[in-house]
Amino acid sequence: MLKLHPSADISIRRSGGGVFEIRVDGRLAFSKKATGRFPSNEEIVGCLS
Repeated sequence: MLKLHPSADISIRRSGGGVFEIRVDGRLAFSKKATGRFPSNEEIVGCLS
């Protein structure tokens, strides 16, 4: 991810209940809880575009 977006500020935060979210500039871009699945690599890259 950092190779494609070297200026990205990427962090991992602990959470519970199976929550996996991708937030971009504070905006929710993907939610495992809402979709019931993990994102594909392409979806993750798309969130940053």
